[in-house]
Amino acid sequence: MTATATSLICIALLVLIPGSTSAQDSLPSGRSPVNSPDEKSSDEKSPGRNSDPEIFSGPQPGEKTAPLPIRLATGSKAGTDFDPVTVAADKPLLLIFVHDINRQSISMTRVLSGYAASRGDTELQTSVVFLAADLPAMDAQVRRMQHALTPDIPTGISPDGLEGPGAWGLNRSVTLTIVLCRSGQVIANHALIQPSLQADLPRILKSVVEEIGGEVPPLEKLPGMPQMTPRTTPGSSAAPDMRALLTPVIRRNATAEDVRKAAEKAEAQAESDPAVRAELARISTTIVNSGKLSDYGTATAQEYLKKWARQYGAPAKDKPAADSPK
Repeated sequence: MTATATSLICIALLVLIPGSTSAQDSLPSGRSPVNSPDEKSSDEKSPGRNSDPEIFSGPQPGEKTAPLPIRLATGSKAGTDFDPVTVAADKPLLLIFVHDINRQSISMTRVLSGYAASRGDTELQTSVVFLAADLPAMDAQVRRMQHALTPDIPTGISPDGLEGPGAWGLNRSVTLTIVLCRSGQVIANHALIQPSLQADLPRILKSVVEEIGGEVPPLEKLPGMPQMTPRTTPGSSAAPDMRALLTPVIRRNATAEDVRKAAEKAEAQAESDPAVRAELARISTTIVNSGKLSDYGTATAQEYLKKWARQYGAPAKDKPAADSPK
């Protein structure tokens, strides 16, 4: 499957279930394994992380940065070489590494870089770096989606593949790596598996304003911040958090027992909450009818998705043979 096709599948998944994870691949040497994201509140998580404190990607606070050659993909200088670390020199530099293109990662990139661009009162420099195995395909994709990115922010592609320059120790199993540095030394590092504007952005902005001054702005005041219009159903007190409910079900490295426990929790909530039941019907039916069921979680998870589509939603219109039980 091409890099572009994989990206499209990821985007389709995130449209259905905000915050779903990508498959976890190998880590750079010397780093701890990536643990499965937990369900702690943002106040319980360690600064700079949206999951377990053992998630690492890129140089950590206090460590030195290395040169970072990229090929610009947007703007009047597209196609030319650029090194944001060298250009920034002793000025503060915010680097946004995009490992996986999906709705959450692009929203975070757009809003965060938009805030950085609005801070013209400081010397803050910002660059967005996309990582991919197929460089020409990624270059074409970035050009197509540049309308969704912040204008005048240097945006390019690393020529060093999915993991970027070896000296940076980037972890391709995360979705975004956000590094704040100055004078060749890291000030803050945020490695995000499931980027969340509400949960992660305040912490990231806090580390930025601590360096450049000012106050953390309210999220609703940030340029490009999507308006929250949650779905509600009569009989429900609030919109259901389907991300928290279904991510454990479709996690690719989950055991069959983990999937069953998560699925039973989802079913219990569906029985007591009409909004959860409606969303479970919509999501499962859409996935089953998409012809891409095999891209969602493990075989056990796929059986539950088919079950929910039958139980809560409309009958599947086209169920591929490959998705039928052997």
